Amino acid sequence: MDKNNPYADVNQGMDIAGIIKRLKNNEISPEEAERQLKIGAFEQLSYIAKVDIHRAKRVGIPEAILADCKTDEDIVSIARIHLEHEGRAIITRACGNNYTSLKKLASDEGVGIRWNEKARIVVIGEAVPSTGGKVGVISAGTADIPVAEEAKVIAEEMGCSVTTIYDAGVAGIHRLFPELAKLVENGVDAIVVAAGREGTLPAIVSGLVDVPVIGIPVSTGYGAGGKGEAALLSMLQSCSVLTVVNIDAGFVAGAFAARIANIAAKHRNQKG
Repeated sequence: MDKNNPYADVNQGMDIAGIIKRLKNNEISPEEAERQLKIGAFEQLSYIAKVDIHRAKRVGIPEAILADCKTDEDIVSIARIHLEHEGRAIITRACGNNYTSLKKLASDEGVGIRWNEKARIVVIGEAVPSTGGKVGVISAGTADIPVAEEAKVIAEEMGCSVTTIYDAGVAGIHRLFPELAKLVENGVDAIVVAAGREGTLPAIVSGLVDVPVIGIPVSTGYGAGGKGEAALLSMLQSCSVLTVVNIDAGFVAGAFAARIANIAAKHRNQKG
């Protein structure tokens, strides 16, 4: 490793040459070679990261760089590897300083950059083609929008179109029904609902629609049960059928909804 530049030691984390040799010698089938390539592909970045460069191909969900607890130099170095192998890098929980550093990387590489400040997500590189999947995202209150936006961006980065309904919580439930009707008319395949405080809204939505609903407890609220804890427990105790992710886990909810939507779109395309 170059001690003057610990980020220079980037090595392939798998024996590609060995897999190709075994394939050439008919020791493994093309299908097995593809499987091994998908399972074993990563890049070792010095001592700080093993970058999963084939996650999207392997499981259908893109790898993302969590900006928390990383220096700008770490983030840029990891993002550069993603750009090289996948043509795109997604950075979550990013701040303005991260964006400034990543904007320079995008400029150096001659690629586009997208920054959603509410969602705290930066995306560098190629746009994803549409899959035909459709996702709905609902926030109970305006304070829940940043987490809802994180889910929205990730679903879009998995090729889905996203319809949003914001500020339609149970304190004024009459606001929900006209908007929810539009969501159903748009034919969404899955719905993400972000709610803080008592977290009631996902259970209500799940009792009204015939598509999967994913609840995100949001760390709004205060006092006993604050920081999303009451919302989480409320969603877990739902009488209506509901999938629940962790507190503020917009990425997970958006990715899960997009996987459902993309599978549904694939079946629609096959029938068509």
